[in-house]
Amino acid sequence: MRLINPLLLSLTLLSGYVLAQEGKAPADKVKHDYQSDVARLRKIVINSLYSHKEIFLRELVSNANDALEKLRITSLKEPELNITIKAIPEEGGKGGKIIIRDTGIGMSPEELTANLGTLAKSGTSEFISKVEGDEAGGNGNLIGAFGLGFYSSFLVADRVEVASLPPKSKKNPSPVQHVFASSADESSFEVYPDPRGNVLGRGTEITLHLKDDALEYLDTVELAKLVAKHSGFSSSFPVYLYELETKEVEDEEAAAALKAEQEAKEAAKKNKKDGPEDEDEAVVEDESDDADKPEAAAPPTPMKNVTTERWSHLNASPPLWQRDPKNVSDAEYTLFYNSYFKDFKPPLGWTHFSGDSGDGVGFKAILYLPSQLPDEFWQKPMEYSPHDLKLLVKRTFITSDLGENKLPKWASWVKVVIDADDLPLNVSRETLQNNRFLKQLRGIIVKRLLQLLQKIEKEDPKKFDKVQELYGSIIKLGAVEDTKNREKLTKLARFKTNQRNDTSFDMYLENKKQGQEQIFYLGEMGKTAEELSQSIFAEKLIARGYEVLLLTEPIDEVLFGTLREYKKIPFQDVAKAGLKFGDEDPEEEKREQEELTEKFKPLIDWLKTEAKDQVRDVVISNRLVKSPCAIVAESFGYTANVQKMMSASNSKRGDMLHEFAMKAKLLEINPRSPLIEGLLRRIEDLPTDEDERDPETEEEIKEATSILIDGALVRSGFDVTDKNQFFTRVDRVLRRSLGVPQNAKADETVKPAPPVDSTLPRFKPEHKPLQPVIEHADDGKPRVILPDHMKDKVSIEMEEIDDDGNVIPHDEL
Repeated sequence: MRLINPLLLSLTLLSGYVLAQEGKAPADKVKHDYQSDVARLRKIVINSLYSHKEIFLRELVSNANDALEKLRITSLKEPELNITIKAIPEEGGKGGKIIIRDTGIGMSPEELTANLGTLAKSGTSEFISKVEGDEAGGNGNLIGAFGLGFYSSFLVADRVEVASLPPKSKKNPSPVQHVFASSADESSFEVYPDPRGNVLGRGTEITLHLKDDALEYLDTVELAKLVAKHSGFSSSFPVYLYELETKEVEDEEAAAALKAEQEAKEAAKKNKKDGPEDEDEAVVEDESDDADKPEAAAPPTPMKNVTTERWSHLNASPPLWQRDPKNVSDAEYTLFYNSYFKDFKPPLGWTHFSGDSGDGVGFKAILYLPSQLPDEFWQKPMEYSPHDLKLLVKRTFITSDLGENKLPKWASWVKVVIDADDLPLNVSRETLQNNRFLKQLRGIIVKRLLQLLQKIEKEDPKKFDKVQELYGSIIKLGAVEDTKNREKLTKLARFKTNQRNDTSFDMYLENKKQGQEQIFYLGEMGKTAEELSQSIFAEKLIARGYEVLLLTEPIDEVLFGTLREYKKIPFQDVAKAGLKFGDEDPEEEKREQEELTEKFKPLIDWLKTEAKDQVRDVVISNRLVKSPCAIVAESFGYTANVQKMMSASNSKRGDMLHEFAMKAKLLEINPRSPLIEGLLRRIEDLPTDEDERDPETEEEIKEATSILIDGALVRSGFDVTDKNQFFTRVDRVLRRSLGVPQNAKADETVKPAPPVDSTLPRFKPEHKPLQPVIEHADDGKPRVILPDHMKDKVSIEMEEIDDDGNVIPHDEL
């Protein structure tokens, strides 16, 4: 049984009629030869022009849509307009065909000959010269100038038949349905009246007799996917796909027959029970036995398979981007995003816009901000190749690849669908020819992305926190890479400070102290903001109430090195020399510095000698409060953070500037530290006379000095030159403080390992050792001796060969 949709009954009956009429010999055939170059052209179409066979469906649906558009424009009243696709496999699965029909403008026999038998009016030779010659990638819009979409049929079909019937008109009041027929390997085509008559009513029907390697397109699921991919939004008219669905339903006739049979059995049983008794025999029924019997299970409901015919509407939803944003709900935007981009997490945000590229090309687009990044973006940055930029022309999908004009790395993850009103395409519609538009498109998308981020920042701070959590590093990467949009991206960057967890450069400047002429920052890879806030470099700044940007990501240091300043206010790395607060009195500061330098001159000279391999100079510090000393990089030197980044990236340069920057460090001492003051006193107490020198005391001071310098290196983030010596010195100092003799040694006696086990082999063999072989007496007979564990795994065949190498045959017994 088949259940047929009554609304589409006529289409189904028509298809059945077409099948019934197949094989009927057409009358009045007119045979035409193609233009001299058309056969050559079709080879180009099939073998070179299109990169994927599936394109045929897109082209034919686009042609059908054009036919419907023409009829709608010329018709006085709104006709019924649609496109239908039907796959008909042959019995046994050895072949099949696809029928694509539209109820559009149709074609007369003259138009069939002109439109399908030639290349429009532009000339075959001209076209081929463009495709095969140096102008193959030219800027001309070949689509529309040449009727090429139809020829994509031969990508999948051996033979194509096009039946067409135009509507009635003054010039043609009684149109007759004609058929265009041609095979892929023929140099001619036929046009003849359709033997079925005017069964179409109006429009065009294309029948593709599929090649053996194209039978996959008989699958309705595959056809639906192709329409969704290439033409789901390209047609302004409904596209229907014929489908057969088999369901298991209750067999009412069999159920009625079963019920009647059961009732008959019950009646017979009752009649037997109520009938006359035999006088000679008495039937004694035990009612208690019947009560104990379980009730008989109800018979299963009879079922049967029913095939239902239906026409599925493949493009029921109109393109979301073509609608007015005021009439689209958030739920619709999210649902479209989930289905179109196959991402089932809701997007963080979106923007729906339209505009003009600057060349007069209008477009409509929706840009989405996904709520997650693909793992490949950071894990395999060189291999990451997104395909979430969908470029369409008149709602027909064209490409996801902008080639040389692809989005910058920092924006490559954005998901966009952009539909242009018209673009110059190459002949296959698969690539754009206008590079200028692609450059404009890149700029348009980046501009809209920045506007979306700025809007979220302004209107939804909580959502912007999520944006920062996911895209914070990417925004900073963009500020480094994208010079054109650097200012806008820099404004969107966020950092932690010693006073708050989230701040921008503008927010920082609002908190700038009077006289402060620098933006203070401190970075160290692998440290948290809390740990950085305890750094010796920021002691005085934090103690005085200054705000310091704490950089915890590797990209931060790169960004600050690229920017160097913000709104003409320079950055100051507080781990480098030259720290200024902005409220100093230059004269007073100079005088105080000279006094302290003179006071600590003996210690400074001593430290210069002891630290000459680690630092270039020793100076009085203005940044330390509690710590005794610190190692800071000079303005042109590498900080500890930069050195770690270079080491992590294996960046090694052997030039002199690199070596100089590595050694450009200063040892700053805190004149208020008790340790520094104590060390100064010990050095001042040393005898100056050579005869009165105390080597033991000098060695003790040198040891303390070395520990102080190495400690400064560690607290400043640098590596100690010799860690073993550092800990040996610390061990000696601890011994003295604890009263432990310097020559006291730990008990180093340990239990030795047991002797070598002579019963075990010294090494494990790679293969199982051969079993011992039993020797046989040499009786002169050839034999192959195998170990027992191989006897059932090896078979040997032997042949006797004469002196010439020929096999000597033997009769087998």
